[in-house]
Amino acid sequence: MSLSLLEGSLLVFVIGCALGTALLKDTMASVIAFAAYSLGISIIWLVLQAPDVGLTEAAVGAGIMTILFLLALANTVTPDADSLFESVRWRTVALVGAFVLVLGATVPSLPAIGDPTAPVVGGEVTQYYLANAYKETQVHNAVTAVLAAYRGFDTLGEAVVVFSAGVVALSVLRREVFA
Repeated sequence: MSLSLLEGSLLVFVIGCALGTALLKDTMASVIAFAAYSLGISIIWLVLQAPDVGLTEAAVGAGIMTILFLLALANTVTPDADSLFESVRWRTVALVGAFVLVLGATVPSLPAIGDPTAPVVGGEVTQYYLANAYKETQVHNAVTAVLAAYRGFDTLGEAVVVFSAGVVALSVLRREVFA
């Protein structure tokens, strides 16, 4: 599996934002780096052809969480910082690096995006859904049939989480007094 220029750029961007979130000493800059990270992840989900997950990540991760973090920062006192970055513990860096290497070793075994010979595309379950989705659910789109009928409770749970996050954000914003 080889990365396209877009995929490689997104990967570098997301890793840079993650490092910025972890290492920046200024909390506001760290929240902004986190928002950029979450937006980058949502774009990666779109590239991986999962727009529902990408939109949820953009709305909850980049949107609502950033607003909640900024509201929390507005209500706290920021201590004076002598340096821009946090001190790094090399033992932790080595442990995280080893974990990243182990995960990175699995990437070449993944099928290419859109590969028609991928196990998921040609699998029994996929073929069953494609053959029986309309007959069993009366829904013309197989993806909608899977999300709404076969995985209805899971989709309902996801919708409840997104709805709850929105309600909480609105209730916090309603109580917040901006001076």
